[in-house]
Amino acid sequence: MKPIAVTMGCPVGVGPEIILRLFENLEDKTVFPPVVLGDLAVLSRTAEQLRSQVEPVPWHLGNEIRPGTVPVMALSRLNAKALQWGKPTRETSVAMAEYIRAAVRHTQSGDFAAMVTCPISKKALNNAGVHFPGHTEMLAHLTETVHYRMMLAGPRLRVVLVTIHEPLAKISKLLTIAEIQDCIKMTAKSLRKDFSISSPRIAVAALNPHAGEQGMFGQEEIEIIQPALDQYEQGDCEAEISGPWPPDTIFYKAANGEFDAVICMYHDQGLIPFKLLHFQDGVNVTLGLPIVRTSVDHGTAYDIAGQGKANSTSLEAAWQMAAQIAKNRTGVHRHGKRYAGCL
Repeated sequence: MKPIAVTMGCPVGVGPEIILRLFENLEDKTVFPPVVLGDLAVLSRTAEQLRSQVEPVPWHLGNEIRPGTVPVMALSRLNAKALQWGKPTRETSVAMAEYIRAAVRHTQSGDFAAMVTCPISKKALNNAGVHFPGHTEMLAHLTETVHYRMMLAGPRLRVVLVTIHEPLAKISKLLTIAEIQDCIKMTAKSLRKDFSISSPRIAVAALNPHAGEQGMFGQEEIEIIQPALDQYEQGDCEAEISGPWPPDTIFYKAANGEFDAVICMYHDQGLIPFKLLHFQDGVNVTLGLPIVRTSVDHGTAYDIAGQGKANSTSLEAAWQMAAQIAKNRTGVHRHGKRYAGCL
């Protein structure tokens, strides 16, 4: 099988540390082995500081991956000894952006089965001249993707966002029937194709308290969300869709198995309950891209970088999910039958 690209993220964040932890916990015969796109000197310095049992080594396309090593496609040559944990520079920020560009390029060309991203600093990214609100928007630009969505997935809860990194004051004006329907369709497609759920159950959260209480607390449910559900055409991506549900109850129902995903109107509506449940093992999945991309659901954690305190559970989950989605996208159903629906 082809390897999976793992971008190192910010060189002075927790990315290098959690990457080493990932490789320390790997089994020797991994079906989709991870390969790091990053800086060899930074990883070697981190391994030395943390007394890691795995060795970062240079790696090139087509090379064998040896057990006990961290294969590194070296894309930068930073002065690792001069860097300070938690303090990004222009050089580290430029390198951080290049890891992402290279991962997209090589995954699109078929060199990698998928890509997994370690955390970046959005401010550092912009300081390097790469002006995007975050990873998701940058990946959409690099792959020329117009319609994309952010899914956060964990063992108990999946949430998908209609709007992503937007000020709360703008949310109501950004919600449209078409946007909500598009989000539902992309979610249904992903649940069927990426997660092998043949009959997805999707709940749509309301925007206002008590789902607007028939207009007492807001009109968005009456004028936008309910019409989006009433007018939704299933097409090839059939799913059981219901809502708008009051936001204060729907996540409890979903976390207890009544739904496969919840459509959320804005960022924190979905991420607060999600991170309450899956702060350590949550995975960010970008829907709509022509490639498989997953990510950790946490930030650079500059305050603990280089101290040996970072938890690699989210990265391990992101790599495992990327491998599963890559496998599912080959078209082979988990029961051995080729799946042709919702393509």
